[in-house]
Amino acid sequence: MVAGESSGDLLASRLLSGLRPALPDAEIHGIGGPRMAEYGFRSDWPMEKLSVRGLFEVLRHYREIKGIQIALRDRLLQERPAAFIGVDAPDFNFGLAAPLKQAGIPTMHFISPSIWAWRGGRIKKIARAVSHMLVVFPFEEEIYRRAGIPVTYVGYPLAEVIPMAPDTGAARRDLGLAQEGRVVAVLPGSRMSELKYNAVPFIAAAAELARRDRSIRFVVPMAGARQREYFESLIRQAGLADFPLAILDGRSHAAIAAADAVLVASGTATLEVALFKKPMVIAYKMMRASWEVMRHMAYQPWVGLPNILARDFVVPELLQDRATPAALADALWRQLDDEAARNRLHERFTAMHHSLLRDSARESAQAVLRLIGAGGAA
Repeated sequence: MVAGESSGDLLASRLLSGLRPALPDAEIHGIGGPRMAEYGFRSDWPMEKLSVRGLFEVLRHYREIKGIQIALRDRLLQERPAAFIGVDAPDFNFGLAAPLKQAGIPTMHFISPSIWAWRGGRIKKIARAVSHMLVVFPFEEEIYRRAGIPVTYVGYPLAEVIPMAPDTGAARRDLGLAQEGRVVAVLPGSRMSELKYNAVPFIAAAAELARRDRSIRFVVPMAGARQREYFESLIRQAGLADFPLAILDGRSHAAIAAADAVLVASGTATLEVALFKKPMVIAYKMMRASWEVMRHMAYQPWVGLPNILARDFVVPELLQDRATPAALADALWRQLDDEAARNRLHERFTAMHHSLLRDSARESAQAVLRLIGAGGAA
């Protein structure tokens, strides 16, 4: 198995929670994180080596990442595992899976890349690399069936983990926050490249909100020690170090649950915020050259997963040049201030949560067992 970042580690751990009881003695290894390790997974390389985002950012680390991919490919071709499962990280995993599938090793990919949003031509590459695709959104099944790729809809794993009615009070007690007053969670991303571009405008927006209402409290979960150190250095350099923030080691779900509104980097975290039924502002900044390439490849007007699933701008998206501290603060202020809109959003997100519920651990584990039993023809 290969997962390339913290969200993939969490998704993979859900699959392993269903698979490990059926395969108690199996050796499961590759690249992954601490949640996967809880189920006896062994990581042959640190997961952080793959946690790079953006076309040109990846180029800077290309030699090292490609070297890991080749070394793992050669090891697996010699080892001939019962199956290879790539979890997200599609560029790395498809490049690794294709020669394995060609050599007769069953390959599975867990969570489809957003071919319905951009780069739809990748479906041919996926067909060469993947014996079976696991998808987390119901509309994705038909895409793969039309392409002749075996597919199973397993539901969105976090829809089972996140409660239908999150306890804001309990989350605030857990984080040592007062029950009264407003709380804003700031999630600038888990990758170092995301922090590089998002940390300063996100915290500058929080500082602007604090000037409007000194009683607002801000919580900022960090994915790891390296991310926290880098984040703190960035805000020091920007002159924001004296701004009162509660920086958390992990605990992103507690931070979201405790919040009245969330400023979140575009990615899977946006859907987690929706499952917690929280108003949010989705934002993202990246290297200029990467942005110019990617914005011309989009198929639809939405970037955030909640908006894509709703087929509507149910929450604001402020990307690249529009993601100024002032614009982010204004958008967050509206999310905090409009009670009627907050109630409507809660209803939309509750319906979305119900639509994504499935026993994903069982469904994904059963699909893996069928794949192994069918020798790649599942």
